[in-house]
Amino acid sequence: MLKDITLGQYFPGDTPVHRLDPRTKLILTVVYIAALFTAKGVVSYVLMFAALAGSVWLAKIQLKALFKGLKPVLIIIVLTALLNLFLTDGDPIFQWKFIKITVQGVRTAIFMVIRIVMLIAGTLLLTYTTSPIALTDGLETLMRPLKKIRVPVHELAMMMSIALRFIPALIEETDKIMSAQKARGAEFDTGNLIQKAKAMLPLLVPLFISAFRRADELATAMECRCYHGDEGRTRMKQLVMARRDYIAFAAGAAVLAAVITLAVFGL
Repeated sequence: MLKDITLGQYFPGDTPVHRLDPRTKLILTVVYIAALFTAKGVVSYVLMFAALAGSVWLAKIQLKALFKGLKPVLIIIVLTALLNLFLTDGDPIFQWKFIKITVQGVRTAIFMVIRIVMLIAGTLLLTYTTSPIALTDGLETLMRPLKKIRVPVHELAMMMSIALRFIPALIEETDKIMSAQKARGAEFDTGNLIQKAKAMLPLLVPLFISAFRRADELATAMECRCYHGDEGRTRMKQLVMARRDYIAFAAGAAVLAAVITLAVFGL
């Protein structure tokens, strides 16, 4: 399960999606989420799926990587589907005692599952095709107007970048600790859910120690390199909008406008 967590991983490439400015990808991700939550009918979701599939194809991201990213949230997806299936009022198609399944419940459950899967896949596509440094620079640039009201933009962007970089490292460290404890006779795959949760408790202490050690080493390395925050900081790579970014903006705006129009007509 740990190896299936791909959040924060970056897959280098030279595709049209990889070459987009990080600011473009951040804005388009927000537009994609807004369009996804605006979609109401089958036609709208088909259009959103086509946009997502086209982006994945252009980015040359393997479907296997996306499916691996969905595995850790499979329980949440199933739970959301069951809650919407049994707790939505409407025309009943099956009823036994207090259990009732309605037509509206089935429709809502299907659309909610599709929405969650497409939402996670779209956000994973952002991290897969954008390096943490580029993502930080893009986010900091977009949030720069907030400096006028004394918001620590650079510090927030830096914390986000460090958090993204630490996720794969901590997952790898957890896997090493589990392998070491299994070699000493520990069992993590047997028993019920409560027993499995208790078996994971011995992992927390060494994992926290490792995380604090990594954080201390990172802070020391930043101090040795005379890091002083945003003051006087320059970038090796300057963010510049190109023609492909404006084409991507136009495509995103067209998809959002189409989804809003279809939602008005309930399609």
